[in-house]
Amino acid sequence: MLLRLGTRLRAAGRHLLVGWHAWRDPALAWPGKLLLLLMALYLLSPVDLVPDWLPVLGWLDDLALVSLLLPVLLRLLPAEVLRQARRRAGLDPQQQEQQGPT
Repeated sequence: MLLRLGTRLRAAGRHLLVGWHAWRDPALAWPGKLLLLLMALYLLSPVDLVPDWLPVLGWLDDLALVSLLLPVLLRLLPAEVLRQARRRAGLDPQQQEQQGPT
């Protein structure tokens, strides 16, 4: 169970990084930027579905949002914007193949 949680946390971090780079891409239209901005505002706002002052439970809604909803939101972005964001985040599989194993 803890191994799966660690995997989810790493994936959430990668998705956040890709989302950040996608948001900064000038080719992304305003609806995509708006969706990413709304998600960021929810994560940063003091208003949550479950209050953050509840130990662990307060963070689970944020983790669920990032690990379940953000990948879906990223898939809705244009393919070229998503590819460029993954490349900038260092997650492009073609770039990793060219560099070879580290």
